[in-house]
Amino acid sequence: MSYKLRIFLLVLMDSLIVSTAIFIATWIVYPNNDFDSLNKLWLSAFALLALHHIFAAKYKLYHKVWSYASIGEMIAIVKAITFSIVTTAIVQLLINDFSIYKRALIVTWLLHIALIGGSRFVWRVFRDNCINEQKYKKRTLIVGAGSAGAMIARQLKNEPKHNELYPVAFVDDDITKHKMQLYDLPVAGSTKDIPELVKKLAVEHIIIAIPSLTNGALTEMVTICNGTSAKVQMVPKIEDIVSGKVSVSTLKNVDVEDVLGREPVELDINSITEYVTNRTVMVTGAGGSIGSEICRQLVRFNPERILLVGHGEFSIYSIDIELRQKCGHTEIEIIPIIADVQDRNRMFEIVNEYKPEIIYHAAAHKHVPLMEYNPHEAFKNNIIGTKNVAEAADTFGIHTFVLISTDKAVNPTNVMGATKRVAEMIVQDLAARSETKFVAVRFGNVLGSRGSVIPLFKKQIERGGPVTVTHPEMTRYFMTIPEASRLVIQAGTLASGGEIFVLDMGEPVKIVDLARNLIKLSGYSENEIPIEYTGIRPGEKMYEELLGEKEVHPEAIYEKIYVGKTVNVNKRCLVDLIDSFNEYSKEGLKEQLMAIVYDERRGRLKLVEG
Repeated sequence: MSYKLRIFLLVLMDSLIVSTAIFIATWIVYPNNDFDSLNKLWLSAFALLALHHIFAAKYKLYHKVWSYASIGEMIAIVKAITFSIVTTAIVQLLINDFSIYKRALIVTWLLHIALIGGSRFVWRVFRDNCINEQKYKKRTLIVGAGSAGAMIARQLKNEPKHNELYPVAFVDDDITKHKMQLYDLPVAGSTKDIPELVKKLAVEHIIIAIPSLTNGALTEMVTICNGTSAKVQMVPKIEDIVSGKVSVSTLKNVDVEDVLGREPVELDINSITEYVTNRTVMVTGAGGSIGSEICRQLVRFNPERILLVGHGEFSIYSIDIELRQKCGHTEIEIIPIIADVQDRNRMFEIVNEYKPEIIYHAAAHKHVPLMEYNPHEAFKNNIIGTKNVAEAADTFGIHTFVLISTDKAVNPTNVMGATKRVAEMIVQDLAARSETKFVAVRFGNVLGSRGSVIPLFKKQIERGGPVTVTHPEMTRYFMTIPEASRLVIQAGTLASGGEIFVLDMGEPVKIVDLARNLIKLSGYSENEIPIEYTGIRPGEKMYEELLGEKEVHPEAIYEKIYVGKTVNVNKRCLVDLIDSFNEYSKEGLKEQLMAIVYDERRGRLKLVEG
């Protein structure tokens, strides 16, 4: 229907309603035809008709989409009709020698509201009950009968053409809401009733509509929902809504990060601000998962400059563009630098030119099986690269150098872990004789990083399975990328020099449980997406540690941050290994790495022969 035709039909319909309503009201009030004058009746009718159209235009009754009518539209109708009746009363006052047909006008007012309102809302009722083909939609249970749940219910009911979900009920742990209704939907019980309600109401979809839900409570909620056959989604978290990234009505799938994530750590904002604000900060490996997130976290504290140092052209380009958009209204200078940490002269050149006060060294090769096949590359990047950047920091008197290390550096069984432990030893050696504060920060796997198992599992699920797990008892520590990056920055403010900071990773998680969660959250069962065990890969450990026996300080120096005891480092052994590593075969280099790491633990630090 065209706009003009729609307006014409609405005006015509209202004219008929207004014209007949006043005569019906007069007949009801004056059944014996004892009305003073028929002419005055016609005059009142014409006045009411004209005034109705004037106030209808004022309150835009002809421009509203009545198929989505609600309280706001009803209020507009009442206002338009009330003002038209009141103004008609004034007209009667003038033409009737200051007398008004009050009873007739009151009945007319009631008839107008019933007929005008009814004519508008009948389309809403027809659309909801006839056009909305509920049988083709997924019956949906909304968890949380608060403002977010109400918004979701309203959106699903008001926009049926754009939604495949049809809400049938709420659940809420607030017992005062039980047996009440919200948008004609019952609050059918509490969260513990979800499995029963899914069966009883034939629910196919569950929406968790509580943005302020803490991680622990969310994990419990998702566990309950995963015990049903329904697919689970959730509204975004409150911090994403407050930051403007998304709206409450935006639904998202529940990710493993949401389930495994922990309560956020309250950072010491004052110390970080003093540490970072108006300073030049350099981040190596700035295009990687951890490096890029450190950069994102740093811009909150307004450094003067951020040096984005990395070997990958596209990854540095991507984080550069992202930070420029994020910092568009600030004076933070973003400097992208393509450079390889293995190039000693280039590292010295960069540090000398920009004189950063803080360096976060996140550049590293971290894939365990690949490094087993390529130990010389692991050595060059993780050890030589760290040595180059760290010695540049020492030479030019940089204030703080933070090495991003790994839990695999503890009692390493693989090349990657051993090279990262040697990198820690280099940093500890420099800390003993340098004015620069050298520290290392050690943590486990980060959820969502490019090298983690989650992207692999997701791809395997998309292909229809199977999901491959190395061993049913394999466990790992996990932390989200933002949390790890924030704690790295916080640890830098706590540095005195020579420490190995260890981030509290919580409880270790079985990889097979992670796979099962991901399969369920993707909407499948293990019958549809099976799990296959492939055997432990070269260099893998069954479980990871964060501190060796001799390194443990039991007390946290900050929430979720521990400091390890330093171990004396034999510099000669380090120098000998670095000078001669190219002379060894692949297997020979592995032996040398393990020897220096394990001899260091026994206090001997002596290289094996050959």
